[in-house]
Amino acid sequence: MNAIEIAGLCKQFKGKRMAKVDALKGLDLQIEAGEVFGFLGPNGAGKSTTIKLVMGLLQPTSGSASIMGIQSTETGARRSVGYLPENPAFYDYLSAEEYIAFVGSQFRMEAALLKRRSEDVLKRLELWEARKRPMRSYSKGMVQRVGLAQTLVHDPAVYILDEPMSGLDPIGRALVKDIILDLKKRGKCVFFSTHITDDVEKVCDRVGVIVKGSLVAVDRVENIMRSGVEGYLVHLRLPETENRSFAGLEPLRRVGSTSEFYVSCGSFNAFMGQVNASGVEVLLVETKRRDLEDFFLSLVNQA
Repeated sequence: MNAIEIAGLCKQFKGKRMAKVDALKGLDLQIEAGEVFGFLGPNGAGKSTTIKLVMGLLQPTSGSASIMGIQSTETGARRSVGYLPENPAFYDYLSAEEYIAFVGSQFRMEAALLKRRSEDVLKRLELWEARKRPMRSYSKGMVQRVGLAQTLVHDPAVYILDEPMSGLDPIGRALVKDIILDLKKRGKCVFFSTHITDDVEKVCDRVGVIVKGSLVAVDRVENIMRSGVEGYLVHLRLPETENRSFAGLEPLRRVGSTSEFYVSCGSFNAFMGQVNASGVEVLLVETKRRDLEDFFLSLVNQA
């Protein structure tokens, strides 16, 4: 059973002068248990609409979505989910400790377990020292971390996070990435949206790219990175007075006794064969690849 199943999901809104706007067009997607899936797209592409439909907060125009085999339209589907909305808003007169206790009570957690889990997540998200202060005194980043804490407290099987790194400083972003990787190790499913490719590249198993309401690509991150190899930078140790070429390639630059060559994929074997035959010392071989941002931008520009 897939953790999240989306079939033919469509959503239309009424725009100006009652014109129909297709926010989502026939989305089909399956996300497995234990998988970290990045939902990548520019602003306005349909990421948040998709998440709200999966969570049952919007009614689809057509199609369906389910969580752990339960239709999203049923209340029971949300019992196995930790959900972080794009712009979390809380009862700001409550403290983080009070709010987490409230969330845990809605999931009918036993009191001793709730107390233990609350302490764990507040410390993990570096909110322990501020736990008794009203949330109205929190920074935007602290509020975002409270949002993450309330997704973790009941230890669900599925996490659906809408822009989880939004508003966080570099330390907070690194912390969230560590938490996502830990959830993956524990066999949890994490489905999160973002428009920041680095977030996806660091933590995801697969990525889906949505543009103008349509899913334009789904693939494993490792496949994208492997297919994006364009060539290699090879650093050789050569005497400063010696200017040599290999396989017809001249060095790009020389720094002291180090010569740097750019070698295309097609020329690499011939180049390295000549280098090895000459007995020249190889200092470093760097893969030059198209990164996930280039892949993403190419899809957006084609749409």
